[in-house]
Amino acid sequence: MKVSFTAKEYERLLELMWLGMQVAGGGEEDDAPPARYAELEQKMYELATPLGCARSVADGGDGALVASEELEEGPARQKLEDFLDDVFWQELVHRLAERDLLAELGATKLAEEFSEDEHERLSALEDRYWREFEEHGIDHLVLLRGGRG
Repeated sequence: MKVSFTAKEYERLLELMWLGMQVAGGGEEDDAPPARYAELEQKMYELATPLGCARSVADGGDGALVASEELEEGPARQKLEDFLDDVFWQELVHRLAERDLLAELGATKLAEEFSEDEHERLSALEDRYWREFEEHGIDHLVLLRGGRG
């Protein structure tokens, strides 16, 4: 297969690969890449220098190439941080609203899926949490051990 990239395009491809590896590896900096992707990652890094992207790779010390600090701290890092921040807030809002809805419905809730009315109530609860978090962040969030908030 023959594929042609400019240095700028390959740099972006390396950024995408780095982002994917962060997600696939659970985001842990010191973890080895998942074996499923490690070989492909090495091939991509090996092509970096011939394709004009040498600054994006570094010697990992054991003969393997790794993402350079420039690649890790470049635009892809901000994209990853923005994504993780968005996921945090979306999950927090959804889980709190769902918890509250289930508490409102009580033990009488038999079906696993929510009805249309329950979805509307869930949406209203989510809206309430979004307003709170947009205005105050987590400043008003309190964990009551063994209790209900």
